[in-house]
Amino acid sequence: MASRTASLLALSLLVLWTSPVLGGANDAEDCCLSVTQRPIPRTIVRSFRYLLLKDGCRVPAVVFTTLRGHQLCAPPDQPWVERLIRRLQRLAAKSKSHQN
Repeated sequence: MASRTASLLALSLLVLWTSPVLGGANDAEDCCLSVTQRPIPRTIVRSFRYLLLKDGCRVPAVVFTTLRGHQLCAPPDQPWVERLIRRLQRLAAKSKSHQN
């Protein structure tokens, strides 16, 4: 009986530990702790990705990767962020059309 209880406890801890909200794939290493309100210059940005509440992050953000590989967190609801995303999407589409 004791070994069955211990096994159940170990399984429960494993499930909690791997939960995306409580730890695991989207912990502080993968999520932004804060976002910048200052616009990021478009000339230094190479790519972007979203980190949202549904992904297990406490702060919703768009993470821009610079040409030098730095990652900068920005608020997804700001107009300057939306413009920068549209620009990156246009550049990616243009690049794909030149490759085909």
